[in-house]
Amino acid sequence: MYLVAAEPKSAAALEDGVPAAPCHARWQDFPASGLSHHGDTCCETAREWIVAMDQSQLTGGELLTGPRWLRKRYEWGPSAWPMHWCELVERKVIDCGAHSALAHEAFTARGLTAFRAQFVQRYDADAMAQWRTKWGAEKVSDHWLGDDVIYHEGNALLVGDDEVKLWDSSAGWWINPRQTPGYGSLAAVRIFADGQWGGGDGFRWGEHRIKPNVWREIGGA
Repeated sequence: MYLVAAEPKSAAALEDGVPAAPCHARWQDFPASGLSHHGDTCCETAREWIVAMDQSQLTGGELLTGPRWLRKRYEWGPSAWPMHWCELVERKVIDCGAHSALAHEAFTARGLTAFRAQFVQRYDADAMAQWRTKWGAEKVSDHWLGDDVIYHEGNALLVGDDEVKLWDSSAGWWINPRQTPGYGSLAAVRIFADGQWGGGDGFRWGEHRIKPNVWREIGGA
């Protein structure tokens, strides 16, 4: 993930009698990952190829269909950043930041209103240890791993006046707003959007209201 000028903050619990830091505290100031562009035909051709591939995969289907073909073509895993468009399309493995950036390009090229989204998800110690080993073997930063939660990136798609669906581009599925807390569940979300979107109460995701550009915790552990 391309986290320019962003350093993780401690998410450790505070002193006794004081509430622990929110689950997203470590990633409070993280921006969404951004792909680099050489400003030449190499990157523009790569970007146009992604758009053309997405159109071909739709084959006249529903525009709101998630671009699952990206997950099939690009395995989720460690990625070194910064990353340019022209090199990304040649890779076989990309991380969630790259998956999210590609999905955003696909959604917007369809004429849809889409936003970059950041997630915090719950996982156990075994999963954390496995991912730390995998990222370490590739000498890629594991800044996205916490103690029992992870930082992840995805997309939010506007499907009504203020209603959104949340797309996990690395998993290739829509996140269920009626989820139960537990392994892999969503602990917090932030949707990057202009102030004109979401209205006074923010976006509606199931029974949740999410104000633009602000972390929103979802349920308990």
